Amino acid sequence: LLGLPNAGKSTLIRAVSSARPKVADYPFTTLHPNLGVVRVGAEKSFVMADVPGLIEGAADGAGLGIRFLKHLQRTRILLHLVDIAPIDPDADPIRDARAILEELRKYDEKLYAKPRWLIINKIDLVPEEEREARIAALIEGYGTVDRHFVISGLTGDGCKPLTFALMDA
Repeated sequence: LLGLPNAGKSTLIRAVSSARPKVADYPFTTLHPNLGVVRVGAEKSFVMADVPGLIEGAADGAGLGIRFLKHLQRTRILLHLVDIAPIDPDADPIRDARAILEELRKYDEKLYAKPRWLIINKIDLVPEEEREARIAALIEGYGTVDRHFVISGLTGDGCKPLTFALMDA
């Protein structure tokens, strides 16, 4: 799981696994990677890794940057969580998501080229009449993506299809 601080990474891993990382409404609640076993059947499971939020400049060492970009190199699929309903009125989900992509590219082209799925999170905070347009705008502005899912880590909406697709992958 990668994304900005407060994108919902820890909330998602809590929703789909038995991991219980701290969840709070301030940046950098997660300071160390958390691993959770996601069970999708009696004999089917995989490990999901929740790393601290990345910020612009992470590839140059800003925040907890390089330490956690290294963890992402060991994964098979990157799940890029993007908060579609940020509290900050100056936040722009498209700009912020693209900034994270640029950090991946600056750090390591191989990491940037890994299979990456866009996970649009916090859909429960978007009024129903605005959802379709905001999702379409985010997907278009994000650029090329292998797959995308729309979820609410808090309510669990959309999490099952995501975990089943991950297991299949």
